[in-house]
Amino acid sequence: MFDIYKIFFIDIETVPQTATLSELSEELQNLWADKFYQLQRRTPDKYGENTTAEEGYLKNAGIYSEFGRIICISIGFIAQRQGKKVFRIKSFAEDDEKTLLQKFSELIVNSFKIAEYNFCGHNIKEFDIPYICRRMLVNGLQLPEPLQINAKKPWEVNLLDTLDYWKFGDYKNYVSLKLLTAIFEIPTPKDDINGSMVAEVYYHEKNLERIVTYCQKDVFATAQVWLKMNGLAMLDSENVEYVE
Repeated sequence: MFDIYKIFFIDIETVPQTATLSELSEELQNLWADKFYQLQRRTPDKYGENTTAEEGYLKNAGIYSEFGRIICISIGFIAQRQGKKVFRIKSFAEDDEKTLLQKFSELIVNSFKIAEYNFCGHNIKEFDIPYICRRMLVNGLQLPEPLQINAKKPWEVNLLDTLDYWKFGDYKNYVSLKLLTAIFEIPTPKDDINGSMVAEVYYHEKNLERIVTYCQKDVFATAQVWLKMNGLAMLDSENVEYVE
């Protein structure tokens, strides 16, 4: 059993690097077209033959770290205060990705000096943490020791994945965080947006705060799922604090 007071629950939100494909360099436009046509051949049910590279870029480029960027990282942890559990959430949200990643890096470096934490997220092993690491390298940032995963043995990697836990060794299917909260009967606020809407809200509505709220809800939901999976009492939504 992991110490619940030494877990960072984490979620990220990503968008395509630019609002339109034409804003990328010519080289990256061509490389995206190559990648998109490969995706079309592999998953024709998802990307119809009439879908253009431009349409595919706006809809899906954000999930690929080579063509997307991070606009929000939310991180939460459980604290004890006056005999009750409090869930504290801090978000890093910036238009400048490098600044966002620097602030996030400083937090985890300083935190790991105090205690050895684990990161916990939904599909964190295949998406959130690899994406963060890759974007740090793209931005010319040094990976902090907690994220130097390639230098660690498998049993040294400090990642707890709710998706991984749910699979029990079965790698055939992906299960969404939303589905897990439903089957575990975990109360969640009615979603204002979903992941497919993030790029639209960011580039067209220019409403980063709305995205931050969505990201924070996913962090809290992840914590609740983790507690439920481990047979522990869930958190009271009234005891959530947002750290500036």
